[in-house]
Amino acid sequence: MRVIVVGAGRVGRSIAANLEQTHEVVVVDRDGDTVEELTYSLDVLAIQGDGTEIGTLQEAGIEQAGLVIACTDNDESNVVICGAAKAAGETFTIARVRRRTLLETWTGSQEAFGVDFMVCMDLLTAQTIFRISGLPAAQDVKMFAGGLVRMVEFGIGPNSPVANSTVSEADQYDSLTFAAIFRDDEMIVATGETDIRAGDRVVVIGSPDSVTGFADDIVCTHDNSTDEVVIVGGSEIGFQTAREFEEHGFHPRLIEQEHDRARECAEKLPNTMVMENDATDAEFLSREHVDEADIVVAALDGDEKNLLVSLLARRLGVDRTVAVIENHEYAELFETVGIDVAVNPREVTAEEIVRFTRTDKTEKIAMVERDRAEVIEIEVSEDSVLTGRQIADATAELPDGVVIGAISRSGELITPRGTTVIQPGDHVVVFVDAAVLDTVSRVI
Repeated sequence: MRVIVVGAGRVGRSIAANLEQTHEVVVVDRDGDTVEELTYSLDVLAIQGDGTEIGTLQEAGIEQAGLVIACTDNDESNVVICGAAKAAGETFTIARVRRRTLLETWTGSQEAFGVDFMVCMDLLTAQTIFRISGLPAAQDVKMFAGGLVRMVEFGIGPNSPVANSTVSEADQYDSLTFAAIFRDDEMIVATGETDIRAGDRVVVIGSPDSVTGFADDIVCTHDNSTDEVVIVGGSEIGFQTAREFEEHGFHPRLIEQEHDRARECAEKLPNTMVMENDATDAEFLSREHVDEADIVVAALDGDEKNLLVSLLARRLGVDRTVAVIENHEYAELFETVGIDVAVNPREVTAEEIVRFTRTDKTEKIAMVERDRAEVIEIEVSEDSVLTGRQIADATAELPDGVVIGAISRSGELITPRGTTVIQPGDHVVVFVDAAVLDTVSRVI
């Protein structure tokens, strides 16, 4: 399938890199240097031009395109690009936007503007932050099978009770599968004998109750509530995060320095306490008992500011910190210096868009460890290598780096074992090493 990606920023590049091996990818960008760099770094056709112009889209082969992804940094341009693509040919269109109000307008107008699917980056980021906040030590949380299955990546701290144990010793739950362990730059497919060490990142797949129980064991607590939430920054992401917590019954606090923005947030967030102050003022943070917060979310406009606020919160004694970062290269740095989780809006958005490029059998995907692996949900067909066979036999024919994590059958969760037989129509959640993803996707 020909896929046209308009906008070669972080989102566009990530999408193009993910699709270059399986699709005919054309990338359009206004910047000549960016186009030249893409020509040599990716196996794509890179074109310099304005994606809002029909001539540029025709040069990119819009008549043969099956998908157009508009992901420039301008919301209105992305909508125009999709409209122009629809006018030029029958193609599925996706627009990336930042403003939730634009998403609501599109939804309320019965999916108008020639946009088939709209992705709101700030809302997706807020939803990601909310999911992560509910589980101690969680680095990433994704839902599958309509919420029946959770995939979570946990960080193992030096004082964790599960550190220095084996997977079989840590696995005390009926509905949990240990998929993989990431240790420095190494990915280890988990077996019962695999050691869990401090500093590891452990990926598990299972029922929400089992995942929550394992989270409790990691930090040796059975109180994983997140009652006291402090959000620093009234940016659009900060605002959407506060609203996300409100919609789930929480009463967060939001700190915003700019007077007009603080007032606007206060008027639109009835269940949020908005405080107008500089969040880098340590005396203010101490006076407002921010140290008693269960989690502090740094959502200011600037990576360096978010790092500073997060470090101040840790110094005050806050249990858990989440920082929004725009530069993906900072993610590991933030987590190295003590920030619990770094969330990159562009990575979150790229992941959401990429799932539309997969086969019809792929229901959902989650990228793990910055695309080193993926967890995918598929509906098993009659011709799948998994159908009608015990898992142990079927997976023996698959490359290394594949783990069957969970099975949903007619709305019921089935924990996979070696003797489990997969049936047509089952929804299977699979962990796959990115290096073998294309091979595995073709046969399962």
